[in-house]
Amino acid sequence: MAIEALAANWQAALTGAVVVATLLGMLFIQRAPDMIMLGGVVVLLLAGVLSPAEALGGMANEGMIAVAALFVVAAGVERTGVLAVLVERALGRPRSLATAQLRTMIGPGILSAFMNNTPVVALLVPAIREWARKNRLSVSKLLMPMNGAVVLGGLCTLIGTSTNVIVSGLVKDRVADGLPAPWGVLDVTWLGVPAAWGGYREFTGPLGMFDITWLGLPLFAVGIGYGLVASRFLLKDRRPPMSTSDDPRQYSLEMLVEPGSGLVGRTIEQAGLRHLDGLFLMEIDRDGHVIAAVSPTERLEAGDRLVFVGVIDSVVELQKVRGLRPATEQVFKLDNPRSERRLIEAVVAPTCPLAGRTIRAGNFRSTYNAVVIAVARDGERLRGKIGDITLQPGDTLLLEAGPGFLQRQRTSRHFYLVSEVGDAVAPRHERAWLACTILAAMVLAVALGLLPMVTAALAAAGMMVATRCISSSEGRRAIEWEALLLIAASFGMARAMQTTGLATTVAEATIATAGSNPWLVLAAVYLVAMLATELMSNNAAAVLAFPIAWQTAEQLGVYPLPFVMAITVAASCGFATPLGYQTNLMIYGPGGYKFSDYTRYGGPLNLIVMAITIALAPLFWPLAR
Repeated sequence: MAIEALAANWQAALTGAVVVATLLGMLFIQRAPDMIMLGGVVVLLLAGVLSPAEALGGMANEGMIAVAALFVVAAGVERTGVLAVLVERALGRPRSLATAQLRTMIGPGILSAFMNNTPVVALLVPAIREWARKNRLSVSKLLMPMNGAVVLGGLCTLIGTSTNVIVSGLVKDRVADGLPAPWGVLDVTWLGVPAAWGGYREFTGPLGMFDITWLGLPLFAVGIGYGLVASRFLLKDRRPPMSTSDDPRQYSLEMLVEPGSGLVGRTIEQAGLRHLDGLFLMEIDRDGHVIAAVSPTERLEAGDRLVFVGVIDSVVELQKVRGLRPATEQVFKLDNPRSERRLIEAVVAPTCPLAGRTIRAGNFRSTYNAVVIAVARDGERLRGKIGDITLQPGDTLLLEAGPGFLQRQRTSRHFYLVSEVGDAVAPRHERAWLACTILAAMVLAVALGLLPMVTAALAAAGMMVATRCISSSEGRRAIEWEALLLIAASFGMARAMQTTGLATTVAEATIATAGSNPWLVLAAVYLVAMLATELMSNNAAAVLAFPIAWQTAEQLGVYPLPFVMAITVAASCGFATPLGYQTNLMIYGPGGYKFSDYTRYGGPLNLIVMAITIALAPLFWPLAR
């Protein structure tokens, strides 16, 4: 009967065909996923299934706007160097991939129990991506397990995810409608918890802060175990074939330990300067005394000149270490503040007037209003101070210069191949305390319920720009527009499934096949919510499945609370497609994932979470009245 109704409704049939075509396109076509999803929405718009307001409604969705603002907040925290320090201290230097995965799952998972999942992922994705690169780890092996832990960690408290709050509000409305009490019980006496401690109690009101914790904790633990094991076999290494250490250019550079910095008194090992990817600490010049074979236990002193040899990416990262600065006083004689300068690569041409002269004698800074930070020469390890190096045609220079240098010298006969080094702006360390204050204020405002997530995120993003933790142009570049378009288009697709009745028809047909067995019906309800969240937003899936679940429980004559908990979990736990949860979309590009990665890794996790929920929910909240 449901199939006949679907066939009679051509709009629902067309929507179903477009949804299937879109998913197949994302799975098999090597195109931008946001363009494929937008294409599906455009088809529904042209067919009249969606109005322009419905098709574009996702652009104004609070969740999407909050995600956009959080990209700016994360960039501000990263730009001031705060994120690198926090991640380095929290994650450290893992000895194995499993250790790295454990560290990127446990901490973020616990944090997500008390903070919405979206900001947790938005803040951690750029940090983990950079941390993985520095430690020569595959970011594709880290982001998806981390995302799973964050989602499951959000199920441990009422405020962990917006879905929990929405379901609690729906329950509250049912109670306000005069539902007779008690309508359910919380029963954990089978775990050995005495009734006097709350092991058995009547459940007569909306969901409490830790009611879902009984189910969330075992799911979180299983999710971590699954991430450690399954990622080894089900996730591919998506790193590019050439690593940073494959770069043939070996730069020589000097860095100075600043007096009063946190590096003074720390050993080379403690300062994180021993195991640097693509970078080697060749020697230390201490008041004219050269320490050639640097021991990891050697303690740094103020004024130490550290001589490094390494590839460009590692040299760039070294510029961001707080407490180190280029060992040339001329850096501070440039016209522009360091935070406004750029790192430039330039090859010395035979016609350069300074060829054959030392950097110091040629007055490089005065001539070009730029400072030589490092020099590379055919893989040769150049010794001596940077200022004493005699320039030769073909030398590659790493320069710190103002924004105008690139335009002035791009057509100059003095240099070849003048280009800017990407992501190489010096951190604004002096504004780190401002970024920390803004981030903490945003988190507290949301956690205490003082402001909605979107309001707090927009305010924090505005403050990051206003306090110059990040420039407006940097803020615009920080936004992952592909992820936002994908999220916005998914709202349009979900709207079509709801308005045409496709979602309800599929849900009722699925539940009807389960018969009158409460356990089978519970599994069917969970399956409906899980499939819905894979194709539409998690909140929309919860709203769609809630009345169906409640009515089904009443018809069976059982308590509805196990069904409520089942759809709460299912609506958040859509791991098999990028559309299953908005954080799935946020890791799509940074992790280098393909659609098939989600299905291969997330599909089994969906089934495991489903099995655990169906097994435990009726034990904590009995079905029988």
